[in-house]
Amino acid sequence: MQELQQLGPRLRAARQDRGWTLEGLASRAGMSVSTLSRLESGKRQASLELLLPLTRQLGIRVDDLLALPAEDPRVRRTAIQRDGMTIAPLTREASEVRAFKIVYHPDAPSREPQSHDGHEWLYVLSGKLALTLGEQELTLERGEAAEFDTSTPHRMRAAGSRPCEVISIFNSVGERLHLLTPTSE
Repeated sequence: MQELQQLGPRLRAARQDRGWTLEGLASRAGMSVSTLSRLESGKRQASLELLLPLTRQLGIRVDDLLALPAEDPRVRRTAIQRDGMTIAPLTREASEVRAFKIVYHPDAPSREPQSHDGHEWLYVLSGKLALTLGEQELTLERGEAAEFDTSTPHRMRAAGSRPCEVISIFNSVGERLHLLTPTSE
């Protein structure tokens, strides 16, 4: 088990960080110096019976001694097509902040402005974006960004005859209102 390979060195490091000797920690944890030495060197297999007194004395968790397998950082969520948009998730579903690459297609049906709790940030990657924000009608071009309170009625669509690619970031409330159909809620 790879998770256990670094247990001994991490245990030794935790002890040394506190300036404790093998004898000092072994005495506090109620075990022999040779048992602790063998745990730290990987010559003795760790058990909860041995680790719990050690972690209590060191003020750490057993998990702190284990090497957890590296989590795959890739986001593997499927892009969807909806209402004249292609929406590709860029963050995990459980993320507090949600990021998406959205392509607004020029032939998309017109939507009414929406408002909801939250905040939104967007960046235009290509094309032109028509942003209705309250009474303002804005056109954002490639390289421009906008940030706004989503309680202001707002709507986005491609400006002109070309698609517009945008990176959009908002919270889960914004995701639900912008991206999900009424029947999928």
